[in-house]
Parts: sequence; C-alpha cells; structure tokens
Amino acid sequence: MRFRGILAALCGGLLSILAAVPTATAAEDTIKIGYIDPFSGPFAQSGDQFLQVMQFIIDDVNARMPPLNKKFELVTFDDKLQPSEALIALKRITDQNMPFVMQCVGSNVATALIGGVEKNNERNPDRRLIYLNCGALATELTNAPLCNFWQFRFSGSVEQRAYARVKTLPAEVKKVYLINQDYVFGHSMEHDTKRFLKELRPDIEVVGDEFVPLGKVKDFAPYVTKIKNSGAQSVVTANYGPDLNLLLKAAVDAGLNVRFDTYLAHLTGAVTALGPSGADRTTSIMEQNENLPYELNIPAAEKFYAAFRKGHKFDFPGQPWVVMFEMLSRAITEAGSVDVLKIAQNLEGMQQKDLLGKTETMRKADHQLILPYYEGLLTKDVKFDTEGTGLGWKTIATIPAEQEEMPTTCKMKRPTS
Repeated sequence: MRFRGILAALCGGLLSILAAVPTATAAEDTIKIGYIDPFSGPFAQSGDQFLQVMQFIIDDVNARMPPLNKKFELVTFDDKLQPSEALIALKRITDQNMPFVMQCVGSNVATALIGGVEKNNERNPDRRLIYLNCGALATELTNAPLCNFWQFRFSGSVEQRAYARVKTLPAEVKKVYLINQDYVFGHSMEHDTKRFLKELRPDIEVVGDEFVPLGKVKDFAPYVTKIKNSGAQSVVTANYGPDLNLLLKAAVDAGLNVRFDTYLAHLTGAVTALGPSGADRTTSIMEQNENLPYELNIPAAEKFYAAFRKGHKFDFPGQPWVVMFEMLSRAITEAGSVDVLKIAQNLEGMQQKDLLGKTETMRKADHQLILPYYEGLLTKDVKFDTEGTGLGWKTIATIPAEQEEMPTTCKMKRPTS
C-alpha cells in the first residue's frame, strides 16, 4: 500500500509538471515577435494604437498567408521611449530565443537597438534575431555607419519624407517656420527639410527654426507667439504625439492664421486638436489614407480599410506594415524554417505589391523600403472623416516610388554563415 501511494504521488507530480510545460506542437504553431514600443508615458497612445494596428494586420496575414502554416504572435515590451528600457526588453527577447524584434516609435530607441542586436548576433550566433524597424525614421539609421545587415526598415526615411514635403509645398509659400522635436528624429527632419528647401525651393525663406524638448512642453503658446511674429506663411513640422497636438491646439486658441504643412498630422489626435479651423490649410505627408482606395477605385483595399474602421475609432496608419508582414511571411516560407540568416537574405531586394497596387521594394544596399508617398489635404470633401470631426484627408499629390529612391552611404557588411 505504501509503495502504491508513493507511486501514485510520483505519477501525479509528473503529470502536474507535464501539464505546466507547453507541448512541442503548441510552441511550434507560432512564430513570436518581440514588440518594443512606449506603452506608458507621454507617447503611450502611439504605442497602444500601433499595437492594435499590428494585431489587425497579423490576424489578416495569418489568415491569408501564414508562414509555414504557423501564426505570427506579438509579445509586447514597454520601453517608455527610453533606449535603456528598450535594451532591457531586447535582453528578455533574446533570452526567450525569439527570432524577431520589432519597434516603431523613436529613432533614439532604434539607434540603441541596432547596436544591441548587432552585439547579440555576434556573441550568440545560435540566438540571432532580425530587427524589424517599423517607424524609427531618422535618415542616419539606414546610412553609414549605423546601417546594419540585421535591421530592415519597413517605413520611409526622414529623407524620403522631406523630399515629398518640400516638393509639394505650394508656389505661393515663400516664408516657413520650422519646429521639430529636440532629439535624433527631429534634428534629422530639420536637416533634411532645410537641405531640400535649398535644392528644390531656394525661393523660400526660413523665418524660424525651433526645437522643442521631447514630450515635455505642456504650453505651446510662447512658440505660437514667435510663429505669429515671424511673418511665416506656413509651419513645417515633424512633431508627433502630444508635441504636435498641443502645438496645433495652441495655434487654434491664438487664432494663428497660417498653413500647417506637416509630416505627421494624419496620426491620432492632430485633426481633433485643429478642429474645423484646420480645414483646407493643413497638409500631411503620408504612406496612405483611408480615402485613397475610393479615389483610386481599388475594391480590395476598400474592403481592408472598411474592416479596420469598423472596429477602431482612429485612421489606419500602417500600410507599409502590411507589406512588412507579407514580406516576412514570404521570406520565412521560402527559407523553409525560422533560420534568421536565410530569412534576412530572402528579404534583401524583395518586392511586394501594397494595398493600393503599388510595388514596394526592400532595397538590398541598405535595407530601406522604397515606397510612394502621398500629400493629403485636410478637408470636408472626403468619403471618410477622421476621429468624428467631419474632416478627412484628400490626396492632392503623389510622389512615385522611383522618385523616392535616394542615394545611400551604407556599406553593408553581410555575414557569411
């Protein structure tokens, strides 16, 4: 009896242990992606909404073209927009042997991740991973010396956006006020905007050039006063999140009667901050908007955007991210396994049609996505409005992908094994 009792206890304990361990089948059914972004702090809204967008895209790609008949799964990590926090998250990702790390918000964070991924992959060849850059935009990140074999940027660079921004400024604009965030992205934007103003619009005078502390300014009234006194006809800004929304609100409150020629006013909160006064004088440089499929008569894209709009109260901001997961699924399937070296090699030079039928290319030389850009005008004359404001984005200019293929200084070092 004593022996049978001991045996029963041992068997029960063994079953408990086995029940707590995921089965091999369950583990092999998913391909995990460690997703690092700010999910707390001033920019938490961006992180939270981007997560919703990514999950929507993943559900769509998992249904249409699952990699190796597996499913992508996101595992989130909060970096609070701090490079140090992102590196801690990266260590947790590598400890769990995830093959991919993804990050969208903050070129300061991206700079740290590029170095962190490179060091990990050199020291731990059996635990290498690919960095999917989905929105850290500084031009420097895909140029020397930061460009890296393990980083792929699935979004346009600052340089690409600045070219589109300056190229589409109206001929009557002769005086602009630049205001950007005081960190690597804002400085990159300021540099490339001024560069293209000099090249494409030497007739324009920069009457103000301002940097604001990232996420720290609560009252933009003093900045608005300086803009008003400068005689600017247009405010050209790459601010995003609260740094853009609070600027626009202060401008409306002060009755600032100028154009807002922005880079990111199509992201959440900006149109609400502007309200009706922003109509027909606010533009944004974007990779898509929800009215484009109807303007171009593309039923498949109409269906995709309509499905997103049904479940979300903000505009879909991630057309290149659809391309990202489609390319990644193809690269994994072609590799025949989750071999990150083979997957990275497959991604190089890959082309993919986007939702609007345009070809996007992952350039081999620097792992920069080459894609078209659109200028949207905030107006009432649209099918879909933004954030219930009655205003939405109408496409008034298109910059084809071939015009967006900028030179690169990257000297890519590729692993041989």
